[in-house]
Amino acid sequence: MARVATFSKDEIVRANELRDHAKTVEEMQRALAVLLMAEGQMDAEKASSLLGISKRTLFRYRESFRHQDRPLRSTWGGRRHCLMSPEEERAFLSPWLEKAREGGVITVPPLHEALDQKLGWKLPPSTTYRLLSRHGWRKVTPDTKHPKSKPEDQEEFKKNSPKLWQPPS
Repeated sequence: MARVATFSKDEIVRANELRDHAKTVEEMQRALAVLLMAEGQMDAEKASSLLGISKRTLFRYRESFRHQDRPLRSTWGGRRHCLMSPEEERAFLSPWLEKAREGGVITVPPLHEALDQKLGWKLPPSTTYRLLSRHGWRKVTPDTKHPKSKPEDQEEFKKNSPKLWQPPS
């Protein structure tokens, strides 16, 4: 058998005040989520159907109303599954940073191999890319023109070349 929801008189008074002064639909639903179950002796199925919300949302509304005086605690965010602390990541990247400052080109595959060895298991390459992104590293693309190219010769060729290419007969 399901548990019966119990509410204090203070919660019912606050719910009545919120209902009377509600400015949004959500505020009204939060107040009614408490009042329908406390005063109307209605079960969660009927109350959620009446309010047009799911049972889970009804329970969330009741819970947030019950604990609204408590300071908010963050329930999401942060690095839950980090492999290294930010300091360890900086220490890992410092030799690579020195090599880059000396003019060396850093590519991801050797850095990825070093990270695999440091942690002791294989990681997907995306982990290495996210590590580099987190520390402000970016991809530098090489120039797309040949160092011996002559722009004036290219323009001359464009002017004098036939407009429609025909295969040799």
